[in-house]
Amino acid sequence: MHKFLRTIGFSKLDTDMQLEPLLERAVNEKYRTLIINGDDGSVIEQYQLPVAPSMGIAVVGERSKDGIFHRKYYFPYMRSYDGTLTEAGSVERHLEKETYAGVLEDFRSGITLIFYITNSVQLRELVRMQMHVKARQAFLTGLASEGKILLPIEKKDEDPETMKRKRNERRRLFEAARQGDQEAIDTLTETDINLFNEAHQRMITEDLYTIVETCFMPTGVECDVYSIIGEIVSLRVKENVYTHENVVDMKISCNDCIFHVAINESDLVGVPAVGRRFKGKIWMQGNFEFVEDDHKDEMNHDDSDIDEV
Repeated sequence: MHKFLRTIGFSKLDTDMQLEPLLERAVNEKYRTLIINGDDGSVIEQYQLPVAPSMGIAVVGERSKDGIFHRKYYFPYMRSYDGTLTEAGSVERHLEKETYAGVLEDFRSGITLIFYITNSVQLRELVRMQMHVKARQAFLTGLASEGKILLPIEKKDEDPETMKRKRNERRRLFEAARQGDQEAIDTLTETDINLFNEAHQRMITEDLYTIVETCFMPTGVECDVYSIIGEIVSLRVKENVYTHENVVDMKISCNDCIFHVAINESDLVGVPAVGRRFKGKIWMQGNFEFVEDDHKDEMNHDDSDIDEV
């Protein structure tokens, strides 16, 4: 059973047999389907079972020539309508099955972000059609199995234009460092050393979470799981229509990035509110919006050429 089903309101499910009626319902109701032709005359189909606004369970499988649907896999999903523009977005196929990971080289946190792509069936169709496309923006969400609410910290009053210039300069340095600019690498290294020394001195008399305002870093062995601390920009409580469990949907600002995080209300410690911070471990997922690229082929068009992660 998928670990993050509890995130969207299925915390009482213990076995795959308990989940089976919901997966069957997703296929039978045929809500928001994606259908593409397979290589051997079969049909690849994706169904979605909405359980709350913008979230639910996706089921992907193959319908054979005799009309029988064979389920391949399923996953919980949450959609976001807040896009992150990208000029360095790419996709890589997973090793186990024909699903894909999205890669953002220009993620604002300064790291290469890897996330689970929820529209893999669409990608399979683009690969089959050999279309020249590129990623224009990514719509990111995070599913959390547990988390806690932290109080906000007192911030210094700073001119918004000055803060914007600092963020732009730091992004410029990250980009230059990726291109191998030694001066940019040295500048970032010196900045990190100064920040470390300042934090080390402050930790003598202050709590860690009064020093670290936001945090975004990979954690564990899974490449799309991250530990975050972010400020809550807005929130909404949604009810799972099948279990009547509440799911908290929070828009999070983390290291100059905006994305949505969902968590089962029973797994959240503390009372969420705008301005407070969320701390937890999330499974990052999302989808790319693709546009035609007349100049550069950014996707490999043969399955054997797609990189595996």
